[in-house]
Amino acid sequence: MADPPNNPHDAYFRHVLAKPANAAGELQAVLPPAVSARVDWGALELQPCSFVTPELRSRFSDLLFRTRLAGHDAFIYVLVEHQSQPHPLMPFRMLEYMVRIWNHYIDDHPKTDTLPVVIPMVVYASPNGRRWNKPTELADLISIDPGGRTALGDYLPNLRFLLDDLAAVDVPALLTRKLTPEARVMLVLLKRAQGNRHLDKDLTLLLDDFGAMLAASGGKAELVCALTYILIVGETSESDLGSVIGQLGPQAREAIMTTADRLRAEGEARGEARGEAKSEAKWRAQALVEQLSEKFGTLTAETVATVRSATPERLRVWSARILTASSLDEVFQ
Repeated sequence: MADPPNNPHDAYFRHVLAKPANAAGELQAVLPPAVSARVDWGALELQPCSFVTPELRSRFSDLLFRTRLAGHDAFIYVLVEHQSQPHPLMPFRMLEYMVRIWNHYIDDHPKTDTLPVVIPMVVYASPNGRRWNKPTELADLISIDPGGRTALGDYLPNLRFLLDDLAAVDVPALLTRKLTPEARVMLVLLKRAQGNRHLDKDLTLLLDDFGAMLAASGGKAELVCALTYILIVGETSESDLGSVIGQLGPQAREAIMTTADRLRAEGEARGEARGEAKSEAKWRAQALVEQLSEKFGTLTAETVATVRSATPERLRVWSARILTASSLDEVFQ
């Protein structure tokens, strides 16, 4: 969270739940007690891999934990969805990721003749409070008449994922979960922070957790991480935040001011960088138009418009091709 990421939800979720102690409380709050009792929580270990493709990471984030389940290798796969509507094919998506996890396991254990348990779990954080209203079972996605479903029986795939629908859990209920302060703050903020102009009311309920975070080793950095998320996705004024968080003392007040100042400075820097990039692209486009005209003669208005609307990467490719191209088609192919 040192820099405002393209997807702050992903960055904040990963930063907090990547720590096994934080993840354990959230997982135990959702897993059935009979399953939770069989998990070796002391062996919980984050795996350095992700199964969500880059183009989907604006909507989904995932974490894979390895552990032991009644003495056997096991994995717990956690995917968080942060968009206004739940993905309608989520059971299929989870099956797809589970197969990738098993393939990854087979690559690491080429002589294995068994597969480990993979427990799938989805944390759903809707920014507008809309509850999950899509299937959580793979069988419900199969388009078939009731008679055919009965006839096929066990030949239809059977998979259900665990769901933690934050929209269906109110803040007081989240506060009663046996979570670490970091995890509790993170879940409440995922539920309430985005676009919220009055987040100070919720933050008042989290003062004890913020205080515990600040008192722990490295706690100021964790507070800054939470404040960064709040200031990026929320709309509560800095003064309203200060009136609540400032109650924790001078360290907290300093954290608010320095975080807000840093984000403003970074925003200005990104704006300047975008302006410089736009200026460079305009210069490259004009240079390429002149080169094309010199080599191939007068250009059509359509060709000029194509060049001027191109991305900087495309302009660089075309500028290199013009050295050997014998026609406009060879440049733009």
